[in-house]
Amino acid sequence: MIHPRPPISLAATAAYLPERWMPAAEIADRSGIPEPVLVEKFGLRGKHIAAEDEHVSDLSVRAAEALLQESDVDPESIDVVMYYGSMWKDYAVWQAAPWIAHRIGATNAYAVEYDNVSCGTPVALRIARDMLLAEDELQRVLVVAACRESYLLDYGNERSRFMFNFGDGAVAGLLEKDGGRNELLGCHGITDGSFSLQVKVPSGGSVSPNGGYRFLDVADPAAMKTGLDVVSLPNFVAAARGALERSGATPADVGYLCGIHMKPSMHRALVEALGLEPSRAAYLDDTGHMSGVDPLLALDRAARNGDLRDGELVLMLAAGTGYTWAASVVRWGA
Repeated sequence: MIHPRPPISLAATAAYLPERWMPAAEIADRSGIPEPVLVEKFGLRGKHIAAEDEHVSDLSVRAAEALLQESDVDPESIDVVMYYGSMWKDYAVWQAAPWIAHRIGATNAYAVEYDNVSCGTPVALRIARDMLLAEDELQRVLVVAACRESYLLDYGNERSRFMFNFGDGAVAGLLEKDGGRNELLGCHGITDGSFSLQVKVPSGGSVSPNGGYRFLDVADPAAMKTGLDVVSLPNFVAAARGALERSGATPADVGYLCGIHMKPSMHRALVEALGLEPSRAAYLDDTGHMSGVDPLLALDRAARNGDLRDGELVLMLAAGTGYTWAASVVRWGA
């Protein structure tokens, strides 16, 4: 006998942004890129910067604690704590999830580490949903992500200038089985590994463990741009269509888009390709890009601002160096 799958709910979200905000003018001073270019071409009015003693685990705990407090959720009721944020964490070879679970009092939780790049949110939602569906005893998964990659930027390196929008922040989401609201539907992803070696921190891994350039770098910016110019928009749309098809929907059914921070020209092209009104797509020009944080932060903001309509489909869309495009769909409300 085949039993129907229980609905998986995105029951709550919360975010944390560090106190310090770096305006575009300061980024312009450091990088030599004119402020109007940063605002108009990069889509960046400014971004948040973590304190020197504020690390990925600290950012994650702040977001998770906000969620637990606002939702009145007992941390001991959480079955899984999943960290899915930036791979650049407090320590080089180390898992953040167990430390986060311990600090928030999730004493009964199994800690899972899925540290990733900018495609993080849709993939994390997919993994967490599948865990809840696969294991009857699991009821609640807390997903947390953080980024502190502003500290990996060398503003004098022109090869990495497209990453000068990287900022710091954290987000948390609570997935529940049979939650009743904000049902997580279909998910889909596409990977093109030909871009895999383009963006990286060249030192610190087994290839170059003890030295070398310790900031984010791009191996061949011209080749990367030429390649991505051809495939980025089609792959964003294909990931979105795949997730929507698995949700029994089409792009015409999307009511709101929560994506990663990207340059305004790509954002506009994507909104147009999906057939959305510009007002129905979040744009994080005051935070910049924060690895896997962006889509869930965008959803959290939209929900708090009352921008989401009951019953509409929210498309969460991301892409990350590697290169992977991913999407997840949430039916907002009851």
